[in-house]
Order: sequence, then C-alpha cells, then structure tokens
Amino acid sequence: MDKKSVLIIGLVWPEPVSSAAGTRILQLINLFLSASYKVFFASAASKSEFSYALQEIAVVEQEIRLNDNSFNTFLKDVQPGIVLFDRFVMEEQYGWRVQQECPHAMRILDTEDLHFLRHARQEAFKTSRSLNLFTDMAKREIASILRCDLSLLISETEMKILQEQFHVDRSLIYYLPFLEEELTEEDIRRWKGFEAREGFVFIGNYLHEPNWNTLQVLKTTIWPLLRKKLPAAILHIYGAYPSQKVIQLHNPKENFLVHGRAKDAREVISAHRVLLAPIQFGAGVKGKLIDAMQVGTPTVTSTTGAEAMRGDLDWNGAVTDDPEDFSDEALKLYQDKSYWLQARENGIQIINKRYGKATYGPSFLEAITALAPNLPIHRNQNFFGQILQYHTLNSTRYMSMWIEEKNKAQKSS
Repeated sequence: MDKKSVLIIGLVWPEPVSSAAGTRILQLINLFLSASYKVFFASAASKSEFSYALQEIAVVEQEIRLNDNSFNTFLKDVQPGIVLFDRFVMEEQYGWRVQQECPHAMRILDTEDLHFLRHARQEAFKTSRSLNLFTDMAKREIASILRCDLSLLISETEMKILQEQFHVDRSLIYYLPFLEEELTEEDIRRWKGFEAREGFVFIGNYLHEPNWNTLQVLKTTIWPLLRKKLPAAILHIYGAYPSQKVIQLHNPKENFLVHGRAKDAREVISAHRVLLAPIQFGAGVKGKLIDAMQVGTPTVTSTTGAEAMRGDLDWNGAVTDDPEDFSDEALKLYQDKSYWLQARENGIQIINKRYGKATYGPSFLEAITALAPNLPIHRNQNFFGQILQYHTLNSTRYMSMWIEEKNKAQKSS
C-alpha cells in the first residue's frame, strides 16, 4: 500500500466550468497534489468536451465499469493509501470492493452537499408539507457516512444536522469548505468598477433542480417586480446544460436574456453589477455566490442561498425571502454606489476569513496524516460502521456479482 497515493472515484469526470461540484473535486485534487500525493481519478461516466484535462496536472486517469471485477484488478495494482468517494452513491457502488481489496486504505467520503437534505427540502417545497429528513435517502447517505473513516462536509449547517438530528459522532465528519485563493489588493484593483458594469445576472447548472426552480422564480416573480422599478435594466441568464424549457424563457422584450453556457463563470459574473439568486431549496454552499464574491459582484439571495456561508459576517449584498424586499434591495445595490461598494467589501471579508485555502487545506492534510496510523482504533470506536460494512460487503457484493454474471451471459448469448 502506497500511503502517499489517493484514488478518487468520481460520479462524473470533473467539469469545473459547469458546476460547483466540479470545482470542489478539482480543489481537493490540487490539495493532494500540493502535498506530493500521487493522485488517481477513476470514473465509469463518459467524458464530455467540458471535462477537465486531469492528465495535464499529473493525475492518472482510469476508466472503470459498474459491476465489473476489472475494478478489483485495478485496485490490486494501485493499492492506494486513501480512497475518496465523490458522493455517497460512489461509496455504495464501489465501497465493498475497496474494503475487499484494500482493507487498510483510509476511506473518505466527499458529500459535496447532503443529498438527503436537498431532496427533503425540494419535496417539502413542492408539496407544501413540513420538512421530513428521516427518509430512505437519509438512511442510505448516513449509512455511507458511517461506513467511511471520514466524511467531508462543506456546510456547518449540515455538520449540525448530522450531529444533532442523527447523532453521528463528531470524529466521523470533517468541515472542509470551498478552498479559495484569498483576495489580495492586486486582485481587487483588477475588478471592474461600478460604472463599468451593467445589468443583473444569474448563472447555474440546469441539470440541478434548484437552479431551474430559481430561474422560474426570477422569471415569474422577481423580474416583473424589478422591471417596474427599473424598466431599462437587463437580466442576463447563463448556465451549463440549458434544456429547451430554459432556452424558451429568453424574451428580449422583457429584457430577460438567456445566453446559455458561459465559458468562464467568473468572467461573466464580473461584467454585471448585481447577481440575483432567489434560491428556494437546496443544500451545501452555493458556488455561484462564491464566484460572485471572488470578482467583486454583490448578490441578493434567500436565506437558503446564504445558509452557512457567512458565519457572523455581513453579507455581500442582501438576504431576504420576501419578493418585494428582494427587488428593493436589488434596486438599491444597482443604483447606490456606496451601498454597492460596502457590499463588495463584505464579500472580500467572507472569502478571506471563511474560505481561505491556506487556512483549511493544511489543517485537513494534518488531520488525515494523524488519522492514518490510528485507523484500527478509529474503526473500533465506530462499531456501527463496522456492522454496516459487514452487511454491505455481503449483500451488495452478491447483488453486484449477480449483475456481473448476468451481463456476461447476455454478451455471450
């Protein structure tokens, strides 16, 4: 086993230009590379034209297959010291094989965000019912967390939910936010000023349901209110994977312009004066709001949008769930330069104090270095995780082997 090697099993090949999830996994890859780890990235997904060229940063790429013993052979050859699962469904699919072939490898789950929380909020929003966190998805995701040695959480709110609602031991979860470069005076000097920007902006990956819903709220509620107050203003809509229903919202007469995918999200956001994000449901930390702060663009968002992002710091704009108040704040930021400049300054403080790569990256590396020699003790203290590992190793293994044999029979017939 090579203790200074890490295998990342990806749900998809990273697309940092398309989603915050792609940015997150690339940040983790770069963190390991900076500490001289040899990094392997494996995925059963197909690559797209937007997939990041990992081999250019010395990452070894490996295409793998679902329910196929070739992955076991790959594991035996690599023998990684750490295996990192990109979201809980990857741990469900490959965790038992890792346990079988690399029992001494540290298993880390990067949750991205708590999927069961996002789905529960979405269900509560759509049905107008009270929030129910105790779902089948919660059972699956928390079982995955318990089977792993450490799970990475991007949100302090989610840390609190796991500890208080589900009594997950603090030793099994680790708060690791987005790892951002701190903003310097030189960065700030390069930003476009108030007068050099025009219009409002929204951006999002439209494979992600909360973004599609936010776009609908903008179209039907926020933008009509804002246009009455500022008729000449334009709202620019960008985002990856826009479906036909997204494209059909394009309406020049209403100054509601759908542009499609942005080549560079931060460059696009930096051209506009205010980012609007009336997010109704979701989880984790919102990448678009981080991007806006990184280029000095104030934002107006909801309490869900700003959740767990600012701590006790002032927001870089306004946070409100009332549509009328939302449009008023957007108007004020658009027209009041001093208010806009103060909002921008707040964003600088949030990035530098809550997302600095130099603050969180080394601490995480120290934590896993300290954990490595104590894995047997750590696992014994998490006996429920061992129980889940035992049953999963058997039940999932036999199901996967059955599918594998079925696939072989179909190919030979």
